[in-house]
Amino acid sequence: MRVMVFVKASEDSEKGAPPTMEAFEAMERFNEELASAGVLLAGAGLKSSASAKRIIYDGPARTVTDGPFAETRELVAGFSIWEVKDMDEAVAWAKRCPNLMPGRSEVEIRPFLEETDMADLLSALGDDARDTLGVA
Repeated sequence: MRVMVFVKASEDSEKGAPPTMEAFEAMERFNEELASAGVLLAGAGLKSSASAKRIIYDGPARTVTDGPFAETRELVAGFSIWEVKDMDEAVAWAKRCPNLMPGRSEVEIRPFLEETDMADLLSALGDDARDTLGVA
């Protein structure tokens, strides 16, 4: 099972405050453990929302909004993609993750929508559409 782990932004991360060297080294060790266990597929930290853009879709219309964005608790400061056997394993790993920022932090784990989750839709599509989407 693949999951995406979102590290939520904090007021400090949105101000561009880097983690301490100690916190950074702790995260590096944690990522090495994930990689050694074959769990870590990808991951990165993200710049603050001041350098972000949002595109709002409303039918055919597109509106671009420049950051920064006000609702810090809704922003993502980093992500990882993990391969785990189930959500319990993902939670166990996430509980071991060091907190990079002083004070309260939040991580969200969400499973990927996999091909098996869309089996009915894919079987209804037909071979040409499945080939176009790159699925068997």
